[in-house]
Amino acid sequence: MKAEAWIFAACTIFFVLVTPAYWLITDAGSTGADWTGTSALAMTSLLAFMVTLYLGFHAKRMDPRPEDRKEAEIVEGAGELGFFPPYSWWPLWCAATASVVVTGIALGAWWLAIIGAALGFVAVCGLVFEYYRGEYAH
Repeated sequence: MKAEAWIFAACTIFFVLVTPAYWLITDAGSTGADWTGTSALAMTSLLAFMVTLYLGFHAKRMDPRPEDRKEAEIVEGAGELGFFPPYSWWPLWCAATASVVVTGIALGAWWLAIIGAALGFVAVCGLVFEYYRGEYAH
């Protein structure tokens, strides 16, 4: 976790440096200027600092991972990394039905949006339950 803390620390430093530069470049001090960008950058600086503190404190409390130790061997990081699903057609059908719903709303054709929502319900059910039936059933 030390590496991640250093990455967020670098982001924090970047945002802290960019915020006043943005404020000066956009002339936010004058009347009628837009303060949105300056405040967004200030909040982003604080958020990155908060994540840096969280990762830094937890890096001290937990045992170092193999990628955190310089003398670690590659074999120490071996093992199961997680579950990676095979190909699936369901995300395509979910996106297609979402586009039908949005098109129906944009055109004012509520009947098209209702049909898209019904087909979308079927597509989402297929996406959620794809590992309970067929070749990849658990």
